[in-house]
Amino acid sequence: MPTELAPGRPAVPHDSRARWTLAAACFGFLMVGLDATIVNVALPTLGRQLGAGLAQLQWVVDGYTLMFAALQLIGGSLSDRLGARRAFVVGLSVFVLASLGCGVAVSPEMLIAARFVQGIGAALQLPSSLAMIRHAYPDAERRTKALGLWAAAGGGAVAAGPVLGGVLLIALGWRSLFLVNLVIGLGGLLTAAMAAAAPGGGAAGKRRLDLPGQVAVMLSLAGLTFGLIEGGTAGWTRPPVVAAVAVAVVCGAFFVWWERRVPDPMLPMGLFSRPAFSSASVAGFVLNFAYYGIVFLLSLFLQNERGDSALTTGLVFLPMSVATTLSNVVGGRLSGRFGTRLPMVGGQFVFALGLLGLLLAGPGAPDWVIWLVTIPVGLGCGVAVPALTAAVLEVVEPAHAGVASAELNTARQMGGAVGVALFGTLIAGAFVPGLRLSLLIAAFALLASALVTAYWGREPRR
Repeated sequence: MPTELAPGRPAVPHDSRARWTLAAACFGFLMVGLDATIVNVALPTLGRQLGAGLAQLQWVVDGYTLMFAALQLIGGSLSDRLGARRAFVVGLSVFVLASLGCGVAVSPEMLIAARFVQGIGAALQLPSSLAMIRHAYPDAERRTKALGLWAAAGGGAVAAGPVLGGVLLIALGWRSLFLVNLVIGLGGLLTAAMAAAAPGGGAAGKRRLDLPGQVAVMLSLAGLTFGLIEGGTAGWTRPPVVAAVAVAVVCGAFFVWWERRVPDPMLPMGLFSRPAFSSASVAGFVLNFAYYGIVFLLSLFLQNERGDSALTTGLVFLPMSVATTLSNVVGGRLSGRFGTRLPMVGGQFVFALGLLGLLLAGPGAPDWVIWLVTIPVGLGCGVAVPALTAAVLEVVEPAHAGVASAELNTARQMGGAVGVALFGTLIAGAFVPGLRLSLLIAAFALLASALVTAYWGREPRR
């Protein structure tokens, strides 16, 4: 299908526009993924230079992922309503400006606030990037391969965040970890100008924005995150913690009730009747729960408990980073050839084996042992992510591509936020026992999710 061009713009072949679209989406996902983990190696430095405590350091990580998770559903709705490319550019611009705010922060509170705004930008641009790919690659086989490259950009960035963070921290200081986004964001905006303009409006554009649903999901996720973080430091019986958990439960229940009854739901509950969609959402939550939580813990462990430098800490993550990036590309090809269920199940199983290997290695293991046992973590996660993304996009109509992408990434980011909050709580008393328990919880969560995916994710018989 020809792409509508602006007046005076020279015609560009559709394949070329599809490539520019993929490049823009990759720039966006790279920046979003990088900021999920690049800050981890700088946490001890932030604690010293900004005077941040453990709870504030958790909020530096989780403030970003919380807003990312809480606003993605409305971000997906806006993508479907306004057009994916337009929403992508707005979200990317907000992210870049917020990164500048992080880079000039002079207090923990200012940094946390800027991280919240980063999450808002990410929530708008990530579902838009997936919707752009969905429109630019209507053929399922080509789309699956494109999603493998997209996942490699984001997954590789997530994995490489600690490595790049360690290098930048030593060479240029902690502010450079955020200011690097100005360069990446510029690349994303330039390539987006050449991307295919995915249509907005239509049936999606006629749907009303579901503000009660958005408020409910924001309060539910915020209450859960606050309760987990503050409960570990202030105590689980403190009134603010109890109130936050109660708000999370009540608002979560109201959200499900409301979405089943409102004429234009932000998240159509009928999507969950599709096994591939539901199992991918569960797997996405568990993958990020394990990955983000363990990267957070290992960064603190290597520096605070073992005395490693930020650069050494980053290099410890290098083999895992390479494994994640390479397996993202392989995972996309496996999904295109064998379907999505096998890579999802196998990836989670391999990931769990890597975490159990870390547990058996023990806190006194040399760095090279940690290198080896984290490789399966990267391989498993890298293979699974393109598969679960493809599974979601293949079972929804193009008009719902944005909101379906948003739901998946909401599940993933909330998994990451819960992982950081829960594991941070477990190490608040004694670090090493908390680390061991966290590894065990993450491994068994992955194994349970793999079983759910194997059974629940089966395609219906024809």
